[in-house]
Amino acid sequence: MSLDSLKSRIPDYAKDLKLNLGSVIGNSDLPAQQLWGTVLSTAIASRSAIVLRELEPEAKANLSPEAYTAAKAAAAVMAMNNVFYRTRHLLSDHEYGNLRAGLRMNVIGNPGVDKVDFEFWSFAVSAINGCGMCLDSHEQVLRKAGVEREVVQEAFKIAAVIQAVAATLDAEAALAE
Repeated sequence: MSLDSLKSRIPDYAKDLKLNLGSVIGNSDLPAQQLWGTVLSTAIASRSAIVLRELEPEAKANLSPEAYTAAKAAAAVMAMNNVFYRTRHLLSDHEYGNLRAGLRMNVIGNPGVDKVDFEFWSFAVSAINGCGMCLDSHEQVLRKAGVEREVVQEAFKIAAVIQAVAATLDAEAALAE
């Protein structure tokens, strides 16, 4: 299972996705840990068993055990945070913003890898989960750490392509049943 195997599963009508997948992952200039942590965390966030099964072995091979665990932790904690903070933001009663969250998220403070990488992965997962507050928060941390806009954009390009591939392949699997 690999990137090439995943690309081979993409139907002809979605050729753009196949090309984009090869571009955002196969031709990325991101450091390997940043790239493959983003791939793994967004594959998890896509909720597609097909995409996760295809990309996880290659991600695992390209990540240290600590980075592999941290990328999964980013997907996990952001699954919770994106729902919580998106809901808080969408409610018309802004007093919810003054209440204590009371949710544990210790992994954000001590992810076991470079903080910038963890923020990058959290940002990408937030793009898939559609939480504007989390996107803004993680983008600000990345920018304060000196990450250029073009690099930040790579995170949401990867997220967009992986999500689109997941939706397409899951739809094809459902139609084949």
